[in-house]
Amino acid sequence: MPYCLYLRKSRADMEAEAHGEGETLARHEKILLELAKRDHYSITQIYREIVSGETIASRPVVQHLLQEVEDGKWEGVLVVEVERLARGDTIDQGVMAQAFKYSNTKIITPLKVYNPADEFDEEYFEFGLFMSRREYKTINRRLVRGRLASAKEGKWVSGVAPYGYERVRISGDKGWTLRPVEEEADIVRFLFRLYTSGEEGDDGSIRKVGTYSLALRLDEMGIAPPRSASCWNDRTIQAMLQNPVYIGKIRWNVNKSKKRIINNAVEVEYYKASPEDVVLVDGLHPAIVDEAVFQKAQELMGRSGPPPVPKKDVVKNPLAGLLRCGKCGHSIVLRPNASCGMLGCPNRACDNVGSKYDIVEERLLQALASWLADYRLEWSDKLPADEQALIDLKSKSLRKAETELETLRRQLDRTHDLLEQGVYDTDTFLSRSRSLNERIASTEADIASLSAELVEDEKRAASRRNIVPKVEKLLEVYAELPSAQAKNEMLKEVLEKVSYTKLRRSGRNGPFDNFELTLFPKLPPSFGE
Repeated sequence: MPYCLYLRKSRADMEAEAHGEGETLARHEKILLELAKRDHYSITQIYREIVSGETIASRPVVQHLLQEVEDGKWEGVLVVEVERLARGDTIDQGVMAQAFKYSNTKIITPLKVYNPADEFDEEYFEFGLFMSRREYKTINRRLVRGRLASAKEGKWVSGVAPYGYERVRISGDKGWTLRPVEEEADIVRFLFRLYTSGEEGDDGSIRKVGTYSLALRLDEMGIAPPRSASCWNDRTIQAMLQNPVYIGKIRWNVNKSKKRIINNAVEVEYYKASPEDVVLVDGLHPAIVDEAVFQKAQELMGRSGPPPVPKKDVVKNPLAGLLRCGKCGHSIVLRPNASCGMLGCPNRACDNVGSKYDIVEERLLQALASWLADYRLEWSDKLPADEQALIDLKSKSLRKAETELETLRRQLDRTHDLLEQGVYDTDTFLSRSRSLNERIASTEADIASLSAELVEDEKRAASRRNIVPKVEKLLEVYAELPSAQAKNEMLKEVLEKVSYTKLRRSGRNGPFDNFELTLFPKLPPSFGE
């Protein structure tokens, strides 16, 4: 069986790279490939994790690797140290240890090979995970204390500079501060001035300008939004207007988090820290907004009240996560109003026209029914002739390989008899034995491959047959389902996504369904792909 490499950066690696110690993953990859060459490990896959997450849930690459380990795909996994695999809590460590133990997958490091079948190696591995967790907590406490101390000294401790500034190293000291970017700083002053003083109309009256209008204005002016966003967002502007960094302050420890068990899963909840826990000090950086203007903006923000807090995990749109913009790829969202819900692309830079929700939903169900009728005719109860012929050919090849394997095994037994009878000398016996073992191994690999392909072919055929009753059931009960959540879950069982495109507005008298829907049913890949 083959082996794979798993590479992951730690926070310490990122700090070392910042000091010029070279790219970590490339260095580790070189070490492990040299180890594989020396000890003759057949490497067929390299996994690279570029996020430094505390838990398995926050690291998608290691989740994929664990699934393959549980499936018994790998003989062993090469890592520079066991600490790279898991630094999560006791549950994460148990998941990691069990996956390698019950799949009998080795963990290979430059210093030691951990064999899960050996109880001493198992204990050593579990102890290594425990120590890595302890080290992680120690490093994390040190980082938290260091950031808090730096914030109290007026240094900038976040990784990304706020709009209007750039992050620069402090001359003659450790840490970072901020330096104004004049082009962006002018935009920040422009936002504060318009929000606090309003805009004079043609008749001389002063009109208030809200955050949404400011976002539209910046888009119209062609000003690029921060961090490669496609357009300005009113919440982004609201956060900027409330950020004391623009009057030369450093604010830290505003948001806190706590973990809770909800439906047997760990979820992180964020909340505002109490005022006494918030750090608000004079920063080392210069202000770009007058403090009086900033305070006036806070007063106006307070009068309008806080923004509404969306309820978590409550699906109000049955098409949520399914309907995609056919032009820019964004998820189409539901915008409810007094008369009816409107579906539209949230990307203001996109010109895809919206439609009424009930019309889109009706058309989608009609398209699904039409697709089902065509699909049922195409597949019937039998596979197409070419796909059935491919399965028959694989079955025939499998039977032939099994017969050949039996013949090779008899030949291998015969070599022992010939050695005992003196027909073969020792060298001839070893040469013949090696040749037969290689052919047996090759034939066994062919049998395993053909068997796996036949199982997958049968799964694909079953999946194609099963989707018909699923869609039939959906069309039958959809209107009677009790909630948007239930409708959404049932649609996601049969659809990967639905592409929505509308080029022209409907007009007052319609047509209202002048849009195009493209359905992507949940079908397995075709045979032979």
